[in-house]
Amino acid sequence: MTDLRPILWAPTPERAAATRMAGFQRWLAAEEGLHFADYPALWDWSVSDLPAFWTAIVEHFDLQIDNRGPVLGRRDMPGTEWFPGARCNFAAQVLTHAASRPDAPAIIARSETYGRREVSWAELADQVGRVAAGLRALGVDQGDRVVAILPNTLESMVAFLAAASLGAIWSQAAPDMGAVAVLDRFRQIDPKVLIAQDSYILAGREVDKRAQVAGIAEGLPGLQHRIMVPGLFGLAEGWSDWADLPAAEATAPVSLPFDHPLWIVYSSGTTGNPKPIVHGHGGILLECAKCSLHMDLLPGDRYCWLTSSGWIMWNTQFFALMSGATVMLFDVAPGYPDLMALWRAASEEQLTHLGAGAAFHQSCLKAGITPKELDLSALRHLGSTGSPLSPEGYDWIYSAVKKDLWLAPLSGGTDLCGAFVGGNPMLPVRAGEMQCRFLGNAVRAYDEAGNEVFDTVGELVCTEPLPAMPLYFWNDPGDARYRESYFDTYPGVWRHGDWIEITPEGGSVIYGRSDATINRHGLRIGSSEIYRAVESLDEIADSLVVDGEFLGRDSFMPLFVVLAEGAVLDAALEARLKAAIRESLSPRFLPDVIVAAPEIPRTLSGKKLEVPVKKLLLGGDPATVVNRDSMANPGSFDWYIRWMAERA
Repeated sequence: MTDLRPILWAPTPERAAATRMAGFQRWLAAEEGLHFADYPALWDWSVSDLPAFWTAIVEHFDLQIDNRGPVLGRRDMPGTEWFPGARCNFAAQVLTHAASRPDAPAIIARSETYGRREVSWAELADQVGRVAAGLRALGVDQGDRVVAILPNTLESMVAFLAAASLGAIWSQAAPDMGAVAVLDRFRQIDPKVLIAQDSYILAGREVDKRAQVAGIAEGLPGLQHRIMVPGLFGLAEGWSDWADLPAAEATAPVSLPFDHPLWIVYSSGTTGNPKPIVHGHGGILLECAKCSLHMDLLPGDRYCWLTSSGWIMWNTQFFALMSGATVMLFDVAPGYPDLMALWRAASEEQLTHLGAGAAFHQSCLKAGITPKELDLSALRHLGSTGSPLSPEGYDWIYSAVKKDLWLAPLSGGTDLCGAFVGGNPMLPVRAGEMQCRFLGNAVRAYDEAGNEVFDTVGELVCTEPLPAMPLYFWNDPGDARYRESYFDTYPGVWRHGDWIEITPEGGSVIYGRSDATINRHGLRIGSSEIYRAVESLDEIADSLVVDGEFLGRDSFMPLFVVLAEGAVLDAALEARLKAAIRESLSPRFLPDVIVAAPEIPRTLSGKKLEVPVKKLLLGGDPATVVNRDSMANPGSFDWYIRWMAERA
C-alpha cells in the first residue's frame, strides 16, 4: 500500500544485544534449543505454539505460579481456560523485589499536593502489608470489591497492591471524573470499601472533592467502610483516616486461583453504561512479564508514563514495577507551569523510560519546545499511545528531544490491559509506524469477508486467545455483552474495532477506529489521516471529521475545526485546508463543508467522539447517541446538536 517508510533510528549491535528481548532469545536457544532467524519467525512461533510460548514466559521470568499443570484447558475464544488448577498472586510477584533489592527505590511520587516522596522496596512491602492487614481487620476478604477515587499517587499504588494481596477486587476512578460517571461504574460492582482523597492541587489550583466523594459514598448502598486520604483539609466526618487503619501485623499475600479477579476496569462506552471488564491475577501477571520484553524494562530502570488514575496506563505502571524498575508517578498537570515540566522531571530523575499520550507529544510539537536542551542522557525509550502519533510527531521527537532514542508507540486498549502492536528494542524505527506485533498476540488485518490482508488497511483482529483478555464482564449473564463487544463480527475471532495495516516488514500502522472510518466513493481511510493533514496547519488546534455515508443516502462529510487563538476561518484558510487534504490524501476526501466549532467532544480518556457525532448526522436521537457521563467535556455536544438541527 505504501513505500517503505524512512528509518529514523536503529540500535547498534551492542545495544540490541543488551536488551531484554535479546536475553529472552538467548534463553530460548540455551534452554529450549529454539533458534529464530528474525523477529517475524519468533512471533510466528509465539502465536502458533501457545503452550510452549507461555511456558517459556513463566520459566524465563521465574514467575511464582504454583500447582502448574497444562497451559490450556478449554481453548475456545471467548472462554479460554489458562493454567487450570494453578495458583498465584499478582501483588506477591511485584513485591519479590523487596527481598532481593530492599534498599533500592521502588516508587518516586511527584505531586503538586504532597511534593516529592520516595519509598524503597522494603518500605513499599511494609506499607502494603500493613494496609492489607487494616483492610482485613475491616472484614475485607477474597472477592470483595475495594474501590478508590484517588490521583496517581503513592497511596493509590499501595492501596491496590494491598487489596490484590488479599484477593479483593480493585477498581478505581480518577478524581476529576464527575459523580454520575463514577457511580455508573461503581454501582455495577457493589463495593464494600471506598478509598478517596478529600482534595488536591492541580495546575496550582486547590480542588475540593469532599462534597462529591460524600455524595458518591451515599450512592453506593452496599458500602460498609469509607477511608479518606487527607489532602488539604483533613479528615471529613463519617470517614476513617487512611493513616489510622486498624493496627495489625502486616499481612502477606494469599495464594489465589490463576483466574481469580484482580481488578475491574471500564471501557469508554459512548452509549450505555461503561462495560466493567474483569481481568485475572494470572493473565495480568503473564502480560506484565511479556510486555517487559517489548518495553525493555530492566531492574534498576527509571520509568514514568504520564497518566491519570482513570486511564488504563495507570494500571500498566505495574509492568515496570514488576520488572524491578523504579516508577516515577507524576501527579502534576501536564502543562503546568508549562509543557517542559514533564521533561524537566525526566531530566532531574534521570528517567530511562518516558511515555505519554500522542496528544501530549503533538502539543509539545505545536508549542515548539526543545527538550533536548535538558540533560536527557539517561533516556533511552520514549513511548506514545492513546491515538496514532503522526509522522510529524516522530520527526519532532528526533529533532527536538533526542536523536539517539528508541521511539516506540504502542496500540492496545483497556480491554486487555496491554498492547497488540508496539515496540521491539532490537528493530529499527520507521516514521509513522509501529515496529511489530507483540509476542503471543495473533494480530492480523481482515477484510470485510474475514480474509487476512497485508499492506492494506483492514480490521484489527486477534485470532488466538491471550491470557490478559477479559475473564468476563461483571454482571453479564451468559457473557452476552462480552460476546457482542468483540466476537459478533467474526465468530471465534476477537475484533478490536481499529483499522490496521500490516506492513511487508511486519510493522504496523493504526488508522483509527474502524467504526469511524471515512469511505468516500469506494476509497476507505481512517480519520487519523485527515487529522494529520488538517492539524499540520498552525491555525488549527483540533479537528473532527465524520462520514455521513449511509445506505440510500448521498455521502456527506463535514470537517469541524477548532481554531488556534487569533485564527479566522475565512476563504483563504478553507482553501489551505482543502489543499492540505488534497495533497496529503486525495481529492476524494475533500469535506463537503468546513465548520468552525468551539470544542471537539472527547471521552474521559481523551479520544475523539466521532461515532456519536456521526450518529447524530445520520438522524440519531440526541438523547441516546452518546452517554455524556463518559465524556470529558459533556457540554461540548450541545453545539453539535444545534448545528445539526440548523442544517436540517
